[in-house]
Amino acid sequence: MALETVNIWCWIIPLLVGVISAVFGFLIGKSQPSNSLELNELEALRREKANWHSSLEDCKRNLEAANIALQEKKDFPFNQALAKSIFGKSIRKDDLKIVEGIGPKIEGLFHNYDIRTWQELSLTSVKKCQDVLDSGGDRFKVHDPASWPMQAKMCYEGKWKELFKWQEEHKHGKL
Repeated sequence: MALETVNIWCWIIPLLVGVISAVFGFLIGKSQPSNSLELNELEALRREKANWHSSLEDCKRNLEAANIALQEKKDFPFNQALAKSIFGKSIRKDDLKIVEGIGPKIEGLFHNYDIRTWQELSLTSVKKCQDVLDSGGDRFKVHDPASWPMQAKMCYEGKWKELFKWQEEHKHGKL
């Protein structure tokens, strides 16, 4: 069989099919992970990350609970004479009206929610304070409870000078 009788296309077509198959094989091989060990390591790292995130959230909750427990355990004595000397008026223990922005009607709303002391108000979130206000209707929408827990904490801890100074600097109890 002579080369002149063999058609050139009989050589080119198999050669082109081979080259094209090699290129496709290379591309398919690159698109898939080279070994399943890498996939297992990646999944293990993802699980570990999720575990760390859940552990972090648990730690945050435990820290918050511990802080609340510490605040609850502290018993600050109420010094009525000191409070009277700073504010110039007699102050009853756990009178929520000393907090700038809380009047008799808002105090009543808090009492309806069993928030009766400075300590209880200091441990109340601003969102909960807003819920208490919202329960009173539209007439209480003008009030901003953002500073109330902080002011109540100063009252509870007997920081009368700091409270008086803060209230003088922030008229109407707004931050």
